[in-house]
Amino acid sequence: MTVKVYNQEGAEVGSVDLNAKVFGIEPNEAVVHQYVTNYLARQRQGNAASKTRSDVSGGGKKPWRQKGTGHARSGTSSSPVWRGGGTVFGPHPRNYGSNMPKKMKRLAIQSVFSDKAKSEKIKVVENLQMPEIKTKSVVTMLGKLELVGKKCLILDEGLNENLAMSCRNIPGVTYSRASLTNGYELLKADYVLLTKPGLEKVEEVFS
Repeated sequence: MTVKVYNQEGAEVGSVDLNAKVFGIEPNEAVVHQYVTNYLARQRQGNAASKTRSDVSGGGKKPWRQKGTGHARSGTSSSPVWRGGGTVFGPHPRNYGSNMPKKMKRLAIQSVFSDKAKSEKIKVVENLQMPEIKTKSVVTMLGKLELVGKKCLILDEGLNENLAMSCRNIPGVTYSRASLTNGYELLKADYVLLTKPGLEKVEEVFS
């Protein structure tokens, strides 16, 4: 598959062939669903905790003797049936995600890239030079590429700090390093905007 290459002014400057291993496979919806479910599960903090009878204070001495008081038998004030006692079957810190094989993760990301390519939702720019942090420059560029008002994921090679900072306040626009591409962010985006170096890195990592 061939896509057009634009410059920052929105003018067409050439074309590039997309790697079929990344952008030309048959999308596997089941693996993508499993990837997203696992990713969202891993975003949960999982730090809810409650105290069991061994964690609450007190409970060292038997509250009263076994017989003759008229009370029910009791061995400790930390009993779950007492006010201030321990909690039974309460939550404890845990990881909600599961281990997913690397090949399945790669297949999920390839599937999303391929679906975007098939839907013509991928655009390539020659380079994104940002001499200073300026949101207006990014908005202007997106306007020339007809991407204003759309959810857009920008992928570039390496850490482009000026570009990352310039994208922060634009609703729907996300910046990420190409080598750290996330399948969930890809799926959420209406369009994926890749620089040529970013495209090369994506093909190197995910092919």
